[in-house]
Amino acid sequence: MNIKSQKIKKSKGDRAFEIVLYILSAVLMLIVLYPLYFVVIASFSDPAAVGSGKVWLIPKGVTLDGYKELLRHSEIWIGYRNTILYTFLGTVFGVCVNVFAGYALSRKELPGRKFFTFLFVFTMFFNGGLIPTFLTIKDFHLYDSFWVLVIPFAVSVYNIIVARTFFQNNIPEDLNDAAKIDGCGDLYYFFKIVLPLSKSILSVISLWTAVGIWNSYFNALIYLKDSNLYPLQLILRNILITNDMQMTFGSGEAMQIALRLSNLMRYSVIIVSTVPIMCMYPFVQKYFNKGVMIGAVKG
Repeated sequence: MNIKSQKIKKSKGDRAFEIVLYILSAVLMLIVLYPLYFVVIASFSDPAAVGSGKVWLIPKGVTLDGYKELLRHSEIWIGYRNTILYTFLGTVFGVCVNVFAGYALSRKELPGRKFFTFLFVFTMFFNGGLIPTFLTIKDFHLYDSFWVLVIPFAVSVYNIIVARTFFQNNIPEDLNDAAKIDGCGDLYYFFKIVLPLSKSILSVISLWTAVGIWNSYFNALIYLKDSNLYPLQLILRNILITNDMQMTFGSGEAMQIALRLSNLMRYSVIIVSTVPIMCMYPFVQKYFNKGVMIGAVKG
């Protein structure tokens, strides 16, 4: 009898457990996906229908006025350009800094390794605060410059710890010993051997860094005053605030129109600002789960 051809019969308890598991997974997926779906259909629906709760599964009173009003502002394209540049350069610089630091802290031969790790972790609980940071950035002549959103906030201690854990648990010491016997130096070993074996953690840290930069507006609000340097998120915020002010100080029919456009634009803003960064995920999906688990669990 061929053992491989035999099917293992599942008990009633196993089948019941699988059914419950599938139901819970479906409910959780619905909880996560439905709000995203609702935002999409609400951005195309009549605000009155959305406000009265008539929009559930399909758009009601389909309209593109929210997108037309939003894209009417020419500064949005400046914001897109700036955000793409900030995200690209900030991700490249941030990944380099965090991965290099994580690899250095993973090396047992590094003098004072535990002390340096303590200094990094200490900053996760205590920092100088907004005013000292602002003064430091001004002293380095980075205030109101393009690089203020790229360089000062590139270091992420969390990413450093994840990278360090990955290198410790997944790059064997025997590999380094074999490379040294063959005459391989430290830099050559890192760039030619370690990095090609670390695609998963590089992809994950790149995605985390890019999403953080893309969604950030607070740093630009504090450290930029030139509107030509504003990222997309700050420009969208200013557009919504301006529209709300027009609604507040308007009267009669103009106020009603402003209110309708304001409600439409709230959902349109979410779509316009979210879809581009979501397009990155399919390119790193195959590395994402692997990188998170390998970097977080000791193997």
